[in-house]
Amino acid sequence: MQQITLAREVSMVGVGLHAGKDVHLTLKPAEAGTGIVFCRADLPDRPVIHATADKVTATVRATTLEENGAQVFTVEHLMSAFHGLKIDNCLVEMDSPEPPVADGSALSSVELIESAGIRELAAPRREIVIDRVYRVDEPGKFVMALPYDGFRVTFTSVNSHRLIGIQVADFTLEGDTYRREIAPARTIAYEKEVQALREMGLGLGGTLENVIVYNDEGWLNPLRFSDELVRHKALDVIGDLRLAGIIRGHVIALASGHALNTRLAKKILAAG
Repeated sequence: MQQITLAREVSMVGVGLHAGKDVHLTLKPAEAGTGIVFCRADLPDRPVIHATADKVTATVRATTLEENGAQVFTVEHLMSAFHGLKIDNCLVEMDSPEPPVADGSALSSVELIESAGIRELAAPRREIVIDRVYRVDEPGKFVMALPYDGFRVTFTSVNSHRLIGIQVADFTLEGDTYRREIAPARTIAYEKEVQALREMGLGLGGTLENVIVYNDEGWLNPLRFSDELVRHKALDVIGDLRLAGIIRGHVIALASGHALNTRLAKKILAAG
């Protein structure tokens, strides 16, 4: 297959989930071999940050990339859309460090990319073919990648809350499966954690319009899927692993988050 990029430039505006800052984001076509590159248009000399696993510097509640003295963070939803739609090359210009949260899912990013259309480039795609087992572990959690002819994600979420419990998502990403079953799943938070997050300077842009919140009594807003939490976890791992490239393999995760996901992406990237 050939590499693809966007057919035209498209933009959206919004607010970042954690910093709570207004942001104007523009996706631009890019030449073959560019990959996904962020540009901080608000900073002097417009520094660029390549969206690769070796640029990950923090994973607290979001994935942060840093290069050339500049940062971008909470990139996982946009990266998930690029991975789900197999976009090889794109320049992402932002006038703030964080993409718009939109509704807390990857659906707005998918729709933005679809509105641009795609253009095939005169260079073959270099898929990251998983040809052996890659695995990283922490107590009670792991994420691994196995050989598989396609792209499949199996995620098990373990939560002691009575509303959630154990949830399992298993998707083979072909056709419109990503768009239909994964991209609409939104960020979820426990109400008692919200204030603590804000005291840490996180979640400042979060509202009931872009975060699904639950407490000990129930959900504060309606769900799109009964298992929306684990679907969003699958969305996140798809985004974090795009930092290694476009994957051909089977990703299996248990209670994994950005820290483990990006450690796995670093292992895969380092293996070349």
